[in-house]
Amino acid sequence: MKCVLESPAWHALNSGNQNLALGNDKAKFFPIEVSPFVGLAENTPENFKVLYDIRPYAEPALFMTEIEIDVPKQWKVLHLVKGIQMICDEALSAGENGSALVQLSDEHIPQMLGLTKLTNPGPFSERTIDFGHYRGIFEGDRLAAMAGQRLHAGNYAEVSAVCTHPDHTGKGYARQLLIHQVERIRAASEIPYLHVRADNDRAIKVYESLGFAKSRDMYFYVLKKV
Repeated sequence: MKCVLESPAWHALNSGNQNLALGNDKAKFFPIEVSPFVGLAENTPENFKVLYDIRPYAEPALFMTEIEIDVPKQWKVLHLVKGIQMICDEALSAGENGSALVQLSDEHIPQMLGLTKLTNPGPFSERTIDFGHYRGIFEGDRLAAMAGQRLHAGNYAEVSAVCTHPDHTGKGYARQLLIHQVERIRAASEIPYLHVRADNDRAIKVYESLGFAKSRDMYFYVLKKV
């Protein structure tokens, strides 16, 4: 039996994130204001054509796969990013009390968008918050760091949008937020996982120190309709 994490977007769209899913049994996608991720039942030219026909947005789609593929010609590959998928088998304790974590809501969206634009942790849009479980750390009234959840595939919950404002790095905020997310996911009897760029050595080392280990390579295709 294949693991759902071989195609996490597709399985998330059919399980933990199905409340946000659009599409059919061949191809599915999120509303563009939530996420550019798309998923296919199988990586076939026919299903890429179905996706092309039913996804109404001019904005690029983000397709992930564990192997490199030949994308059908009706799609233009704008970027190809090699990433690593990591699963948390065991995490460190948070230890001493850290900074207060604030549950983020719609009122915080402008600051969330500003922080993700500055730090580029991955795609983040006006309604990405709808994936849920976003927590932040504030310095005064300014959002200094945050993390949340994204693709919820079966009993695997993806930690995402882990980012810290450049003025506040080195304070352990990302570590504190990561530990919180891992503990929350485990408390729900689920398994934490995440994705990171293959060339982001600094982040990989942080994740490894918290019990994350490489599961597989992943390839992220940014696609636009021709």
